[in-house]
Amino acid sequence: MISSETIEGYLARLAARQPAPGGGAAGALHAAQGAALVAMVARYTTGAKYADHAEDVERTIAGADASVPAAVRLADDDEEAFAAGIKAYGLPADSEGAKSVRARAVQEALARAAEPPRALIDLAGHIIALGRELADFGNANVISDVAAASEAARAAIATAMITLEINIKAIKDPGLQEALRADVLRAEEAVASADDLSGRVRKRVLA
Repeated sequence: MISSETIEGYLARLAARQPAPGGGAAGALHAAQGAALVAMVARYTTGAKYADHAEDVERTIAGADASVPAAVRLADDDEEAFAAGIKAYGLPADSEGAKSVRARAVQEALARAAEPPRALIDLAGHIIALGRELADFGNANVISDVAAASEAARAAIATAMITLEINIKAIKDPGLQEALRADVLRAEEAVASADDLSGRVRKRVLA
């Protein structure tokens, strides 16, 4: 489980010749880092100087803190879902009955594998929204880390988006295909939102 291993252990497994963890888990950890960066900037935006924004900052801290473990759980979920898919594809197909069982198992595994990236799009979008809260008034000494958080969340969304696009091609359920295409559109909008937030921070840094 990614949530219980060291960074070194995780990276060694990521680099190994094995299918999981892969890009989906890496994307979730991008989101976790983005959330942690937002929480850090918010904690530097406290005290008398920022009293007018105290309520917003506390809400941002709470949201960012909750998003870190949520993202790590999605990394674990993604790895587990991928492993289930590998198991389904490994089922025998030496008879018509076996082929039918295998095909059904593969479709169920593909639907399950789509859930972590779908959730990741929502979570990373939330992290971007939290960073947006800080873009205008966050501590100028660390405000660049809001842009770093935005870029991390953007990477998470882009990773989730390509994962969904791959699944759409393999899934046969038209209703699920349509739902996943809608998620891809949401992901594209979230990527644009991340770009906008990074741009806002850069303008403030360069002003």
